Amino acid sequence: MVWVLLVLLYGILKGSREVAKKKAMMKNTVMEVLVVYTFISFLFVIPQVPDAGGLEPEFYFWIALKSFAIFVAWICGFYSLKYLPISLYGVLDLSRVLFMTFLGVFFLHEVLNVYQVIGLVTVITGLLMLKFNPGKKNRQENVKAVSENPVMESARINTPFYVVLAFVSCILNAVSGFMDKVLMKSVTSSQLQFWYMLFLALYYLIYILIKKERISLSVLKNVFVWIMAVMFVIGDKALFIANGMSESKVTVMTLVKQSGVIFAILGGKFVFKEKGILYKMICALIIIAGISVGVIFNV
Repeated sequence: MVWVLLVLLYGILKGSREVAKKKAMMKNTVMEVLVVYTFISFLFVIPQVPDAGGLEPEFYFWIALKSFAIFVAWICGFYSLKYLPISLYGVLDLSRVLFMTFLGVFFLHEVLNVYQVIGLVTVITGLLMLKFNPGKKNRQENVKAVSENPVMESARINTPFYVVLAFVSCILNAVSGFMDKVLMKSVTSSQLQFWYMLFLALYYLIYILIKKERISLSVLKNVFVWIMAVMFVIGDKALFIANGMSESKVTVMTLVKQSGVIFAILGGKFVFKEKGILYKMICALIIIAGISVGVIFNV
C-alpha cells in the first residue's frame, strides 16, 4: 500500500507542476524555462552523488536512453502545454495510461484482472468523450484567450499539431516509466535519479549549443521555475522508490499517476480562467472512476 501512496504523491505533484509550467512560460520562452528548470533540478540531486556510484557499465547506456526519451518528451510536452489550454492538456495526458498498460502487459507480462479491465475500459470511455467534445465554441474561446496573452500573441495556434505533440510526449513518457520499473530491479533510486538528471542536463546543453539558443538570465527570477524543480525532484524520488518495491505493478502505477489531472483542470479554471471546464471535469471524473476501480481491487 505504501507504493500506491508514493505514486499518488507523484501524481498530485505532477498535476500541480503543469500549472507552474504554464505560468512560467508566460514570462519566459519554452526553451528558457525547460533548460533552466532541468539544470536547477539537477543541482537539487547532486547531494545524491555519494550513493550514485557502483553501476554496471550497461546501465549507463539504458539510463542515457531513458533520459533521451524524456529529453524529447519534454520538448514536445512543453510546447503543447504552452499553446493548449491546461485543462485540455491535462486530460490528453491521461492517454499515457493506455501506452503504459500495453507495455506492462506485453513486456513485463503483468496480468489484468477483471476489475483492471473494467477500469481501463472506463478510462478509454472518458478519453473518447473528450475527443468528441461537442463544445467547439469553448475550444475557440480558449484559443482566443491564449492568443490574447502578451507572451503568446505572436504565435499561430495550430491545435491539432499541439495535440499530436502532447500524444508524442505521452508515448515517450510511458516508455520512460516502463524503463523505470525495469531499471529499479537492478539500481537504486539515488543512482537512477542522479544519472538520469545528469544525462538530461547534458542533452539540453548540447541542444542549446547546436541551436545557439539564447537563455536570458531573467528566467532565474521566475519563481515558478524553482517551484517546478522542487516538485519534480520530490515527485520523481517518490516514483523511483515505488518502482523499486517488488509488489508494485506498472499497470496499477500508471493509473494512480493520472490523479493529477484534477489539479490541472482546476488550475485551468481558477488560475487561467479557461472555459468549458465542466465537460472536461466530467471526462476526468469518469477517467478517475476507472482508475479507482483498477486500483482498489488490486491492493
